[in-house]
Amino acid sequence: MRLEVWAPLARSVEVVGADGVRRMPLARGEHGLWRAEVPAGFLDAGYRFALDGGEPRPDPRSRWQPDGPHGASRPVDETGLRRHRRAGFRPAALREAVFYELHVGTFTPEGSYAAAREKLPHLAALGVTHVELMPLATFPGRHGWGYDGVAWYAPHPAYGTPEGLAAFVGHCHAHGLGVLLDVVYNHFGPDGCYAPAYGPYLTDRWKTPWGPAVNYDGRHADGVREFAIGNALMWLRDYGFDGLRLDAVHAIVDTGARHLLEELAERVLALGRELDREFVVIAESDLNDPRLVRPPALGGYGLDAHWCDDFHHALHAVLTRERAGYYEDFGSLAQLAAALRDGYVFQGQYSAFRGRRHGRPPEGVRPEQLVVFAQNHDQVGNRARGERLSQLLAPERLRAAAALTLLSPFTPLLFQGEEWGARTPFLFFADHQDPALARAVSEGRRSEFAPFGWNGEVPDPQAPETFLGSRLDWDERGRPAHAALLAWHRRLLALRRARRVAPGERPDVRFDEAEGWIAWRLGDVFAACNLSDAPRAVPFPDGAWQLALAEPAPAAAGAPIPAGATAVFTRGTG
Repeated sequence: MRLEVWAPLARSVEVVGADGVRRMPLARGEHGLWRAEVPAGFLDAGYRFALDGGEPRPDPRSRWQPDGPHGASRPVDETGLRRHRRAGFRPAALREAVFYELHVGTFTPEGSYAAAREKLPHLAALGVTHVELMPLATFPGRHGWGYDGVAWYAPHPAYGTPEGLAAFVGHCHAHGLGVLLDVVYNHFGPDGCYAPAYGPYLTDRWKTPWGPAVNYDGRHADGVREFAIGNALMWLRDYGFDGLRLDAVHAIVDTGARHLLEELAERVLALGRELDREFVVIAESDLNDPRLVRPPALGGYGLDAHWCDDFHHALHAVLTRERAGYYEDFGSLAQLAAALRDGYVFQGQYSAFRGRRHGRPPEGVRPEQLVVFAQNHDQVGNRARGERLSQLLAPERLRAAAALTLLSPFTPLLFQGEEWGARTPFLFFADHQDPALARAVSEGRRSEFAPFGWNGEVPDPQAPETFLGSRLDWDERGRPAHAALLAWHRRLLALRRARRVAPGERPDVRFDEAEGWIAWRLGDVFAACNLSDAPRAVPFPDGAWQLALAEPAPAAAGAPIPAGATAVFTRGTG
C-alpha cells in the first residue's frame, strides 16, 4: 500500500505500527512529500508517523480515526466506499433545488448514518431535493456541531464507519436526493490537531475568530492548499457527495493572485468532467459580495452559490420583532421586500450594527445562486436557549415564514424539523475532553450573549442533557398542529415545483408598512401574507387567479386577506 505524508521541514519520517515497535522509513520526494510502499498488514491495526525520531503522531490525512483524533490512524478501502455509488444518478439542478440541513447526531435518537437513512422517505415525500450534512471531520469526544474538526479526512466515528457514510449517500441517491457536505477550511479545532506538527499549516500573519489562520498564502502554502483541496475532492470522489458548503469563507485569508476558493472551484469542476458528474460548491458568507459567484473571467471565484444572511435577518426581525444584536439593522417590511427581490438588503448602505457601510449590489447574481432560510443551525443554535421559530412565533407566522422562504426566487434551505415546527431546541453542545478547554467553552458561552440582552441561565454546552435535549422528537409529526404545518410545507414545495418562472426572474413585490401586509408575484404564482390583526385588501396582479393554498382562506380570489393569513394563488386553472 502506498503511504505518503507532507512534512516539508522534516529531516526524516518513519511510519510506526500500532505496537509502537515496528517502523519503516519513508523516502523524501519533491515539495516536502515523503512516500513509502508499506505492506497492508502493517497498517491494519493502526499506524502513526514519527518525524525526526520524535513522538509518533496520527496521520494528518488519516482516512479513519476510530478511537478519536488522538488515536492511531487506519487506512480505508476506497473501492469499498465507491461500491455504494448509484450509476447514472443526477441530483436536481440548482435552479430546482431545495436543501435540507441536518446534524447526524441529533437528527435521530440514535444519532447515526444508519438511523438517518430510515428517515429518507420522509424527506423525499416532503419535496426537498438535497440533504446537507453538518461537518463530519473527526473532533474529540462523541458529540458536537462538527466545526471543531481536526482530522479533516476522517469521518467522525460516533456516527458510523466510513463505509456507513458512503452507504448513507448511496441511499439518499436511491431516494432521489442529492447530498451536500459542510466542510470547514478556515480553521482547525483547538484539541487533537496534529497537522501543524508536520508543517506550516498555520500562520501568525493573519488571525481568525478561532485563532491563527490557515496558511494559504505564505511560505510552503502550496502543500496546505493541496491539503484542503484534496479533502474537498475526496468527499466528492470517494464518498459520492454531490457538493460542498464551505464554512465562513470570510475567514479564509489568501492574498495571492489566485484565491484558494477560485482554485478549489476549478479543481471541483475538473473532477466533475472526469467523472461525468455535476457538483456544486456553496460558500457561507454574510459579506453580500457577488465576487463569490462571478466567473473568474469577471474577477470572481466561480463558486456556484452562497448563503444569504440578509434574507434571514429581514424575515426574522419582521416576524419576531427582535432588534438586539445584528437584528438592529432590520425590522421593516421595506427591507423584507428588498430581501425578497434581491437577496441582499445591504448593497453599500450604512449598517448601524457594523458601524460602517456594508455590501454591494448583486449585479450578475442569479436568484438560484443565493441560498435563503428562515432557520438554520447557526440562527437557531447561536441563540442562548436554542429556540426555533416554533418556540417564538404563533402558527400563522410560521406559515408566513415558510411561504416567504419556499416561494422566493432563491434556493431555499430548511433546518431539520422545521417542516413540522419541532419544539425541541437546537442548542450549542460539545464534548471536549480537555478539562481546561471544556471550562473555557462553558464560560465563554455564558458571556457571549451580553450584546443580545438575553438574560437567565445559558445551558452548559458540556452538559449531556444539552446534547440529548437537542435531538428531534419524530413522534411530534403525528400531533395535529405539527401535522398541519408539515402538510403546509409539503403543499408549498409542490407549488414551488409546479410554478413556471423564467430564468433569472425576480418577483414583483408590494407591501404596506402601515397596514402590515406583503405580497409578491413570481411567474404564475401570487402570494400574500397579512401580518396584521385585521383583514386587508391586497391589490392583485391583472389576470384570473385561483386560490391554491390559504390558512385561513379569503372568501374568494381578490377578496381581503383575513387577519394573520397567508394565501397563495395560481394563474388560471393551474
